[in-house]
Amino acid sequence: MKAKIFEIKRFAVHDGDGIRTTVFFKGCPLKCVWCHNPEGIDFKPQLAYYENKCIGCGECVSVCPSGAHNTVESEHLFNRDLCIACGKCTDVCLGNALTFYGKEMTVDELLTILLEDKEFYENSGGGVTLSGGECLMHPDFCTELLKALKERGINTAVDTCGFVSKEALDKVMPYTDIFLYDIKAFDEDVHIKCTGQSNKVILENIKYLDDCGKKIEIRIPYVPMFNDNQIPEIAEFLSNFKNIKKVRVLPYHNYAGSKYAALNLKNTLPEKLPTNDEIVSAEACVRGAGCVSRLRGC
Repeated sequence: MKAKIFEIKRFAVHDGDGIRTTVFFKGCPLKCVWCHNPEGIDFKPQLAYYENKCIGCGECVSVCPSGAHNTVESEHLFNRDLCIACGKCTDVCLGNALTFYGKEMTVDELLTILLEDKEFYENSGGGVTLSGGECLMHPDFCTELLKALKERGINTAVDTCGFVSKEALDKVMPYTDIFLYDIKAFDEDVHIKCTGQSNKVILENIKYLDDCGKKIEIRIPYVPMFNDNQIPEIAEFLSNFKNIKKVRVLPYHNYAGSKYAALNLKNTLPEKLPTNDEIVSAEACVRGAGCVSRLRGC
């Protein structure tokens, strides 16, 4: 069994408690306008070309089997239409201008890497987080990996947008210590505008996880002019749950612009950034929703 992985981030401190390693899976059912991991949207492998990093060494030309890379008068030309996303050029690129997103890996291959930092997990109260993209688009792979981690005493977290099947949740639930769950909007029309999909399944699934007694950490991205008016409704909705351990309001940032360019994707990132006062106000709204004792870490 294999899955396409686009990044393994070690010493992560924002993807659950303690020091963690986060595994990012390819493929996502949502198309959020503010997505900061555009390389995780498509299920297929992708080659990113960061033109500003190219030093014109020509190494990619010598190994490309499809002729996608060429040098004309010392200028590197990349024809994306010819690229077969084999990743060979990334292995020889001297300027780190080429990045391959979507390496196929087995559970055993991943497990070997994740276990290298077990001592850090144990000493910090950390563990391993599965993310994406949407990791639960690969439920069988995630289940096998999570089970192997739990058998070795490692804390596990699943970072999900919630737009997944209950069957997927049922498979990973026994081996997941906490779900990091995104709530992007409460109003369905707003959610569709922001992500391209209804939020009905997402809201149903969080109720299901809560009913099953699973620990949940809520993440609310705050994006001015898109979902900033959704905070009161989200806060009221969250006040009805029993197993929410933490709520985090995440200020939107636009750092991912270079990724869109490198992948030749349309940049949908909003221009307006939130102010500190807006975030403080949103956090206060969440805390004031009648569940202060359970809402920590905003």
